[in-house]
Amino acid sequence: MTIAMDDVRRLLKAGDLPGAVRSLRPRAETLPVAELANATRALAENAGFADLADAAGAAAERADEPQALYDFGYACVERGVAFLAVAPLREALRLLPDSRPLLAELVSALEDEHRHTEAAALLSGRGDRLPAWPETYLLVHHTLLAGDLDTAEGLLADLPAPEDPQWSGARERQARQVLRSGRSRRAQTAAGHPDPLGAADLRGWHYGLTGGLLGTLSPYGWDAGMTGRYAYLGDSPEQCRRGLARLALALEAAGRSPATVSLLPGRSDRILGLAAARVLGLPAVPYEPNRADTLVVSYDLNAADRELVRTLRERADGQILHEHATCWTDPPAVSADFSALLCQYVAPPWQDDDRPEAEIADEIAAADPGPDEGDGATPADPDEAFRAFVTAVRRDWLSAPRDRVASPGPVPGSRFA
Repeated sequence: MTIAMDDVRRLLKAGDLPGAVRSLRPRAETLPVAELANATRALAENAGFADLADAAGAAAERADEPQALYDFGYACVERGVAFLAVAPLREALRLLPDSRPLLAELVSALEDEHRHTEAAALLSGRGDRLPAWPETYLLVHHTLLAGDLDTAEGLLADLPAPEDPQWSGARERQARQVLRSGRSRRAQTAAGHPDPLGAADLRGWHYGLTGGLLGTLSPYGWDAGMTGRYAYLGDSPEQCRRGLARLALALEAAGRSPATVSLLPGRSDRILGLAAARVLGLPAVPYEPNRADTLVVSYDLNAADRELVRTLRERADGQILHEHATCWTDPPAVSADFSALLCQYVAPPWQDDDRPEAEIADEIAAADPGPDEGDGATPADPDEAFRAFVTAVRRDWLSAPRDRVASPGPVPGSRFA
């Protein structure tokens, strides 16, 4: 029995399945594939994933057979442990280097792990032998998400229209992202950003990829890997008010004047929506999907009813979707038009507060909207720079569907395991 298998069995015996899974992450691409498969089978049996257990068992016995390795990798991706799929799929592709299904599944595993630079290198390594659809489309996708806009623009310009109509929507989404990223880079240049669409331009990349404005940057842990995002956020009325202040600035800079604030039914959504109505001086009304010229306010879209969130994907005329705390590690089903901040986990300031919603909303509206000075390591983010950015993208903002973007993009960020 190997050290890896010993650790897995010890943690499983202690009832710590997540810990057992995590124990394999640093070893997943250094263990012999047969040992990795045996360890994965133990995890899958404990979790009740018969399909993954069977595939892992077959790969452990036939680690030199591409089909067994493919089935193992595919099952890992399907069960949400893509990091365990990379090694067997890479070995299968070594054995069958011209296999398009193997290449596609390895790229899929790397994408789930947000390893876009590796995925792009794998695809571009095929050179002129790389087919246009879907492989070159995927190359554009991963090149952009790896942060190389110039190369993505060139690849997109040479990509022919797909013959299969099922790819038409994907092509349109990709073209929007690439074009919008170019506009975002120009906007950040106009706003005086020191490195527009560089590795630390969180706001620029957020807009380019999602079409949404990012109101504030976390003033904590910038040089410790957070780069403007929060991990765990214990929220406050001041933080909520700060987000609403940036929202008001964005509406003014973009020349947008919603007539109402639409309240979603959740308690947190209603509290923040009522606060937004007070700050903006607008009447609050119940949310209706087809209501025009309204500001829809959400505290955390991941906490909202899924069916309701689906109604927000298509934008009614003049509708603007504001989300206070956008999860960057598990993005919601729709991308908000305005996100006050990005975090991994948020605790609302009123979670243990049973006061009436209107009373809490009044407290938020009266809170200090001034910036949090943080730990002093975060670059300045003055209102003037934010206003300049919004002014530069105002014609493009609110012009595309609110597509979900699963990847955090090129800007790195530390997260809880």
